[in-house]
This record gives sequence, structure tokens and C-alpha cells, in this order.
Amino acid sequence: YMFLKTNEKMACGLVVASRSYADFTPEATFDIKKVDLHRLEEGPPLTATLTREEGLKYYRTMQTIRRMELKADQLYKQKIIRGFCHLYDGQEACAVGIEGGITLSDHLITAYRAHGYTLTRGGTIREIMAELTGRRGGIAKGKGGSMHMYTKNFYGGNGIVGAQVPLGAGVALACKYLGNDQLCVSLYGDGAANQGQIFETYNMSSLWKLPIIFICENNQYAMGTSVERSAASTEYYKRGDYIPGIRVDGMDVLCVREATKFAADHCRSGKGPILMELQTYRYHGHSMSDPGVSYRTREEIQEVRSKSDPISMLKDRMLSNNMASIEELKEIDIAVRKEIEDAAQFATTDPEPPLDDLCSHIFANDQPFEVRGATPWTKLTSTS
Repeated sequence: YMFLKTNEKMACGLVVASRSYADFTPEATFDIKKVDLHRLEEGPPLTATLTREEGLKYYRTMQTIRRMELKADQLYKQKIIRGFCHLYDGQEACAVGIEGGITLSDHLITAYRAHGYTLTRGGTIREIMAELTGRRGGIAKGKGGSMHMYTKNFYGGNGIVGAQVPLGAGVALACKYLGNDQLCVSLYGDGAANQGQIFETYNMSSLWKLPIIFICENNQYAMGTSVERSAASTEYYKRGDYIPGIRVDGMDVLCVREATKFAADHCRSGKGPILMELQTYRYHGHSMSDPGVSYRTREEIQEVRSKSDPISMLKDRMLSNNMASIEELKEIDIAVRKEIEDAAQFATTDPEPPLDDLCSHIFANDQPFEVRGATPWTKLTSTS
């Protein structure tokens, strides 16, 4: 009996393996939600083509972000992660969709809900988790923490509300100056959308026709106040006034990808900036110190999870069009969980950076030099 059962399991495994090469649909086209337009004659297409490889890649990345954030929540509650910590679960389609519409040679800057973008921009799970726990193997050597992570062409992780937007315009100015056909994506939230510096940046970017995509990730509640109570106009995609804008379903990875491709083409053709509003939702509170249920109900969160979850939406599309099997997606889930557990183990055992490293990396390429400590008689050395 055991022999038969084993053979049966092996046969099932072979069936799943063989299906992955022969029987799956290699590509499918889906209807996507029409976007709202501002100062534009036409917008992104109403259909999106997804290959099986893209679907599996998007699924794995979104699932990795989700599981990584849930692990961060757990480590925070165990007091292993300290300080500020803003989680991205619920908004995965934004990061993955944006990356699907640009290239890694383009530039991106965001606010402090940055873990997902650090991953999509090329950071590893181990580096991100170790940075959250303040360890030497972290992506910023354990000196940045949750809000300050960087990779090539990714400028953080910025802790000051809205301050990253003018910095993004500076990056876009460099792209234009160098004439390299690159662009900058500058992200901010619905709370930051009321900042004066953002409107100043709109003005400069429009005057200079900078290749910048302004993206408002509207997750409805800023730091804990609904958009209706904090903004006289909740049509964030129209806030640029003289800058064209589009409002997009930020829970659908394909909608976000097609809108980003459209916006990137607009910028690269020399038409200047464009504004995107992604209507999305965060499952956690604003930060780990916010339980997230004093200004909204648990039922509301549950309803969004059940009807609009970005991972479930992609999974359903793939399964209903025979682009993947349930077993295959479960295998991805198991592999992702193992990867997260391994990274968490590393993040809790890796040593903290020594005091000698405190002043290092002030400059990228420079000779070591002396830095005065907290008192005149303490001296530290800075190395690049």
C-alpha cells in the first residue's frame, strides 16, 4: 500500500511538472479598468497582455513583499525591530506594477513605506530584514533602519513627509541634463499631497519639462485621517492643474503596469511631467504604533481583502486562464516562506555594526579622515 501511495505521489509530481511545460496557456489578454484622465485626449489601453512567466514573477514578488511585511510585524511585536516601521502589505500591486512599466536603469524615490520598493529595485530579503533589525549585513549597513534603504537608482526611503518629491525632480533634471533617456518616478502618499513643496515641484518640473512621473499612492487614510476629512479636493490626479494626470486602480498589477508604461512613454517623448494617482489600500495601520482600527472598521479592511486583494486578483486570473496550477502557486508560497524565515534568522543573528563604523560612508570615494565625536576628546575615523 505504501509503495502504491509513493508511486501515486511521484506520478502526481510528474503530472504537475509536465503540465508546466506543455499544457499551460503561455499568454492571455485581460480587460482592465478604464482610467480617469486629466488634460489628456487618450489614456492607457483597456486590455493588458500577460505572459505566464510575467504572471509567475509578479505573483512571487508580491507574495514575497506580503510575507516579508508580516514577518516584520511579528519581529516588531517581539521588540527585535525597533523605532519607526511602516508596512506595505495591501499595496503590493503598486510597486510591482510600476516596476513592470519602467526599467531598472530608470530612477525611483519614495517616502518611508519603502520595504517593497527596496526589494523590487534589487535589494535582497536578507539585506532588508537585517536593515530592519539594525545589523551589519543590512542594506545600509544597519545604520538606516526601516525608512532609509537604498540601492542603485533607488534613493530611499525618506523620513520627511513630501521631501522626496523635489529630490526626485532633481534626479529627473540630471536625466534631462545627461540626455540619457531615463526618467524618475517620484512617489508620495495622499497625506503628503497637501504639502506646499509638492506644488513648487510641479511648477519647476513643468517649466523645465522634466522626465518625471509623480505618483500619489492614495491609500485613503494618510496617517489616520480619511481623505474626505483632510483634502478639499480628493481628485489627486488633477492636483497638477497644468500637468496631465491619470487615476488608476492601484490594486490591479496590470492596470498599474499599463498606466506606468503610458506615463513613461509620455516622459520619454519630451512632453514633460505626468501625474498618476493609484487608488490603493494598506492593511496595517500607518506605522506599527497605529493599530489602524480607530478611524476605520475591521469590517472595511476585511471587505477590501476579500474583494480587491492584489495577490488574489492575479492568482484568480492565472488559474481561471490555465496559466498556472494551484500546486505550482503553493510551491512558490512555500519557497517564499522559507526564504523569509532564513532571512529573519540571519537578521536576528548577524552582529550589530561596531561603534567604529558610525562615521563611515560619509563620502563615496575619499581618503579616511577624522570625525569629531560627541565630545572634543572622542575621535572617530570615516572611511568610504
